[in-house]
Amino acid sequence: MVGIGDDGWAGLSEAARASVRAADVLVGGERHLAMVADASAERVRWPSPFSAAFVADLAGSRKVCVLASGDPMFYGVGATLVRGLGAERVTVLPVSSSVSLACARLGWAVQTVTVISAVGRPLDTLAAELATDARVLVLSADGLTPGRAAVLLRERGFGTSTVTVLEHLGGPAESVWRGSADALAASPERRFADLNVVAVRCAAGPGLSRLAGLPDDVYAHDGQLTKREIRAVTLAALGPRPGELLWDVGAGSGSIGIEWMRTHPTCRAVGFETRADRAERAAANAIGLGVPDLRIVVGRAPDVLFGPTPDAIFIGGGLTVPGVVERCWAALRPGGRLVANAVVAETEAELVRHRAVYGGELTRIQVTRSAPVGRFTGWRPAMPVTQWLAVKPASVSTPDMSTSDEEQSSP
Repeated sequence: MVGIGDDGWAGLSEAARASVRAADVLVGGERHLAMVADASAERVRWPSPFSAAFVADLAGSRKVCVLASGDPMFYGVGATLVRGLGAERVTVLPVSSSVSLACARLGWAVQTVTVISAVGRPLDTLAAELATDARVLVLSADGLTPGRAAVLLRERGFGTSTVTVLEHLGGPAESVWRGSADALAASPERRFADLNVVAVRCAAGPGLSRLAGLPDDVYAHDGQLTKREIRAVTLAALGPRPGELLWDVGAGSGSIGIEWMRTHPTCRAVGFETRADRAERAAANAIGLGVPDLRIVVGRAPDVLFGPTPDAIFIGGGLTVPGVVERCWAALRPGGRLVANAVVAETEAELVRHRAVYGGELTRIQVTRSAPVGRFTGWRPAMPVTQWLAVKPASVSTPDMSTSDEEQSSP
């Protein structure tokens, strides 16, 4: 696999040129193939979506060279090819990535920059990265991405941020546009070259912490919201690690799943919610808070509790429904964490009962807030919350919960 920049053949190393010349088949996009006019190999345009199987079928006893933009292992097709064929069957020869080139032009140290991709991914993930003085690079999906990014910045209170659009990086047509997000958002339909990177230097703005316990007022809700202090304690008990998956049973406004995902870009969450209106509201909250990939499943637990094995589960609703805790415990991976909160006596009794079966610990959480008492200030206690935390023993096997019981029993 040969990475090729906007400067085409001229920017390739001798090793990369030799690989292209030695190939029996060249695979790439129309733009990539046009850059290597001197090669005599058969030319095949890659399909969409790109697959390793497609390349494997072409190969047989022939040498295949796949052409890709920049560094194929950075948000590129290189990872797909290596995952499908194995690293031992793939040689990757990259050129400088668009991120390296952009940072070189801007004078930004690469390690100080956050990179998000809008290619086949929601641009709303940019919202989670906005903070005073933050430096963010957006890999654009097309020429309209800069305008869309500027509108998002303006809507999130970062309209005075500096936006730099770098087009055709490393090529003869390289150009730079610079201005404020507000200025670009005033003409969001302005089209840049499809090959562009958007650099954002955030001005002072209302950024949100990635730590758990966001203010309650950042969520749209109908009262079904785990309050700020309880949410912070709950996320601490769940203990998100990079790359882990959470099941949020009884998602409500989606706050637990959203703040789980905000702790690290690789954290994933699935929210299960009975009511469609709440599910819709949770999805909107996720978009607004920069984690649009939060998945919401509408249906009644435990009937809908299927999917990839979770690393942690929060039960915020349905504790009194028969089978919910049992299904969650069965789905949880060995070593995974299960956390459930109860406010009323009936659900608290369920926690005590399940603790006797599965073990774990119970914690009573009491929050008291100041409130005016005439001319003075007093304290008003919120209803106490009982929290159960149990860790599944590492020796317990976990069944496949990706299908229903009926599907699992099928021949």
